[in-house]
Amino acid sequence: MRLEGKVAVVTGAASGMGLAIATLFASEGASVVAGDWNEQRLTEAVSAIQSSGGTITGVNGNIADKASAEGLVDLAISNYGRIDVLVNNAGVMDYMQGVGELSDDIWRRVLGINLDGPMFTCRRAVPQMLKQGSGSIINVSSTAGLSGGAAGAAYTSSKHALVGLTRSTAWMYATRGIRCNAILPGGTKTNIAETMPQDRLDPTGAQRAGAFAALIPAFLDPIDIATLALFLASDESRYINGALITADGGWMAL
Repeated sequence: MRLEGKVAVVTGAASGMGLAIATLFASEGASVVAGDWNEQRLTEAVSAIQSSGGTITGVNGNIADKASAEGLVDLAISNYGRIDVLVNNAGVMDYMQGVGELSDDIWRRVLGINLDGPMFTCRRAVPQMLKQGSGSIINVSSTAGLSGGAAGAAYTSSKHALVGLTRSTAWMYATRGIRCNAILPGGTKTNIAETMPQDRLDPTGAQRAGAFAALIPAFLDPIDIATLALFLASDESRYINGALITADGGWMAL
């Protein structure tokens, strides 16, 4: 097993990419602490993974809340004595507003979940990883972390910023055993569309993003992202640090 004896925290773990990652990690021997804000889905995910023989603990909460985010890492350390892998996967979309139409509440909501949450978990995990002398942090950004066409101003800014957090973390701790990499998925079959109700989309922004989305070469399944995360979590990628890995079927090759 590629993660035997390792402890992993996965956010947004009750559906989509997060569920695929938590399920795969548990099947590969990791003890998983899974966080999500949808309590029913989280309960179902934990039950399914436990039924398959995996070791997993579910924690319901909003990653944008500092106490909730830090609590995930604290639980891993208190339950298992360490944290080897942190996957910051939880995320929400904006409503496709350009900066001229952007509302304060959407800006704060999207930045809170997509950026503040990963910062909170990283900040809590790094001291423990330094004590251990090892750790792998995986931030799930987006092709919107490289391009301006995939979404509105809030989502695009949050994912660009997550790329910056990834690179800074990779550089700061490169000589102390901690690696930090980012996965940048393209079109992937998840339920993130639930976070952007159609009746609240900005029509002009949605049209512009749609023109960019029309160029997507392929749609990925969540397991495609999970297998990449598994590689980055494992010792097989021990010399990969600060990488921004697109998984988009060639979309960013435009």
